[in-house]
Amino acid sequence: MRILLIENSLSLRNVLKNILLKERFDVQIAEDAESGLELALTNNHDLIILDIMMPERSGYEVLRGLRRNRIQIPIIILTELSQENNKNKGQDIGAYNYLPKPFTASELTDLARTLIKRKKKADAENILKFENVCLNLSAHILYNENKEKSVKLTKKEYDVIRYFFERPRQVAETELVLRKVWGYDENDNLSSPNFEIYVSFLRRKLKSIDASFTINPVRGIGYQLGPNKKDLQQNSL
Repeated sequence: MRILLIENSLSLRNVLKNILLKERFDVQIAEDAESGLELALTNNHDLIILDIMMPERSGYEVLRGLRRNRIQIPIIILTELSQENNKNKGQDIGAYNYLPKPFTASELTDLARTLIKRKKKADAENILKFENVCLNLSAHILYNENKEKSVKLTKKEYDVIRYFFERPRQVAETELVLRKVWGYDENDNLSSPNFEIYVSFLRRKLKSIDASFTINPVRGIGYQLGPNKKDLQQNSL
């Protein structure tokens, strides 16, 4: 269970880190809002623990950045602000829970486990799978089920790969994908450079997580999920 802790106070950061490590959580640390947002956008976490009162950028700005980028992840807000309007503000932006200081170690770890368990249950109900790769429909993440490797998808990458995962044994006809994903109609010029570009992006991302398959071209028709033909040729030599 991987947690991102965004806390500017060195003393509190060390205390929280030790508490979480003692309870066998994997902890990644950010000392300010800017680095915390960057880590959240480029890594895969089960939970974020976020302090609101930080210099330069507040925790609220981090929340907005996460939501703008469609990062659907449980968040615990830590703050000394006890007013109800601050609590409501965080929840309106998208925070899952609000934990006012001071709090006990057990309050924090129990809440963390509850939120992570809830998220994993929801994720399990929102997954498409093909061979050794899973597509998380809520977080827009591809991950290898056998290794700790994952990769985030852009909106269009997600739309394209979801089309394939929903029809894993079928050939994805270029014309149908352009209509479904790009919204083309019969009167549009159904050229495919955009589709081909995103297929190329997705091939690289599948390779980065050691997928057992790739997206192969089917001449004159479109593309299909299947074994990497280059790997098959090399293995046959």
